[in-house]
Amino acid sequence: MEPTIHQDLRQQMDYMGYLALHEVLQAQRPVSDHHDELLFIIQHQTSELWMKLIIHELDAAIASIQENQLEPCFKVLARVKHIQRMLFEQWAVLETLTPSEYAQFRHLLGRASGFQSAQYRQIEFMLGNKDAECLKVFEHRPEIYEPLRRTLEAPSLYDEFIRYLGRKGMPIPAELLERDWSQSRESSPELVRVFKVVYENATLHWDAYEMAEKLVDVEEQFLLWRFRHMKTVERIIGHKIGTGGSSGVSFLRAALDHRLFPELWDVRTEIGQ
Repeated sequence: MEPTIHQDLRQQMDYMGYLALHEVLQAQRPVSDHHDELLFIIQHQTSELWMKLIIHELDAAIASIQENQLEPCFKVLARVKHIQRMLFEQWAVLETLTPSEYAQFRHLLGRASGFQSAQYRQIEFMLGNKDAECLKVFEHRPEIYEPLRRTLEAPSLYDEFIRYLGRKGMPIPAELLERDWSQSRESSPELVRVFKVVYENATLHWDAYEMAEKLVDVEEQFLLWRFRHMKTVERIIGHKIGTGGSSGVSFLRAALDHRLFPELWDVRTEIGQ
């Protein structure tokens, strides 16, 4: 050991204290004695930690757009993309859990289900997938319900980007600048035409062009994560009903059809025509 390494850490901040590792490493409390339940718990807890960071980054991105600054968003959304990649890769670890192994403790989970992840729901709301019905499972936890309701009723990241374009003089339809933010919406042909101008004149609208591509990155990674989730569930439990009462694989497959930023996909058909 090198002589300069600090060894007497009494009354000093050390590694375990800074990271609150005592609390973190004591937070895994299996309900069975099955060897693989620890994997199942850690998989979901680490996913929640990564989602906490995504929310932190999306908050920063939204604040930057509200201040008419897109450039800080580029690094933030690039980071979100890499976090999403980590979440995608984590499914490979859970896929080492076989159907027969999971069956030995699944019945002990009660109604606990990933559908009840408040952070996942907050990310969906922040990205524009709004569904007030999803709030009902949190009504028994007001400390979770109220912040989620506020996120549901606030403009999403994409909404703020569209409003930014309006402030910059782009011909954004008035109904997209002020509306009921708690509602999802269909693709707007008028907004597709705005993005066609942005893409076909990228040097004149570079920040908007770059922001659009960063958003497409995020949505693509989100879709890949959802697909991997669906296939992992199918691999482990087949088409059983989910512990939270959903149809399981069928429910997850239906979610693959939802588009977060529809105009950014639709414009690709129009570019060059």
